[in-house]
Amino acid sequence: MTAQESSGIGAAKALAGVSAAVLGTALIGNLLSRDRPKTMRWYERLEKPGFTPPGAVFPIVWTALYALIAGSAWRVARRPASPERNRALGLWLVQLALNAAWTPLFFGARRPAAALLDIGLLLPAIGMYTAASARVDKPAAWMMAPYLGWVGFASALNAEIVRRNR
Repeated sequence: MTAQESSGIGAAKALAGVSAAVLGTALIGNLLSRDRPKTMRWYERLEKPGFTPPGAVFPIVWTALYALIAGSAWRVARRPASPERNRALGLWLVQLALNAAWTPLFFGARRPAAALLDIGLLLPAIGMYTAASARVDKPAAWMMAPYLGWVGFASALNAEIVRRNR
């Protein structure tokens, strides 16, 4: 096997791994949420701020964000092994785990305040991964900018829902 073939196999494995992790995160959100129709009725009854996007926006935004999140990790994973790369990938896993926890907390457990605590940890975790990935692959870091912006917006939305629904 040539070095190029080996590199291609490694890149394919990295892509499969990060894609599986991101897909798993998305599925956890759906599977660990309680009965969907009942949960959506609960959500509809919450008092929400005027800046709440229409429901149809969320799957569109998250599909794009999950693609960027996976692409960022894939770029970092393809770089030569180093302590910086390993640290970045570790931080990527941390932010992904926090991401995976938010939907079951907010929708599954119907605990917006607990979800707010989670997102309060998620936002700096994304920032830490972004900074670490910039030392390994600058485009990978830039791929996280929309996610960082969206989670900042989602944090404000979550906080306002908590405030309005004490």
